Amino acid sequence: MSQNPASTRLVPADRLSAITSLIAEGAEFDGNFHTTRDQGIKVDGHLKGNITFETGGTLHVGANGVIENTRMEADYVFIEGKVVGTVIARKALEITGSATLIGDASYDELIDMHPRARVRGKIEYRGDIDAAPAQ
Repeated sequence: MSQNPASTRLVPADRLSAITSLIAEGAEFDGNFHTTRDQGIKVDGHLKGNITFETGGTLHVGANGVIENTRMEADYVFIEGKVVGTVIARKALEITGSATLIGDASYDELIDMHPRARVRGKIEYRGDIDAAPAQ
């Protein structure tokens, strides 16, 4: 679906190019997105509701995307736009310089936050704090 996936540092490019669901720019969606499959969704429009991938999953909030009143959970979360709510990334959380996150975020493995990202909330590591860092 994504012809030109955005450049990422943590989220594998093949995960972004394999995204099959899209909330297009200018579209508004009010409701929840939930799946048990390892799929992906990109939000370039406006979504009010939760996004949950029980296993796997890639969530890409495009530069013009806005997600509000939400709890988002996926293996990979890549934020370029605006999110108001709670974010849970089981593998990698990437917040770019154009992103705004108002709410709490947690991650299990990797995080990359651009110095220009605007975050109001706490960021928490959910993994084993005493384990040796992966090399």
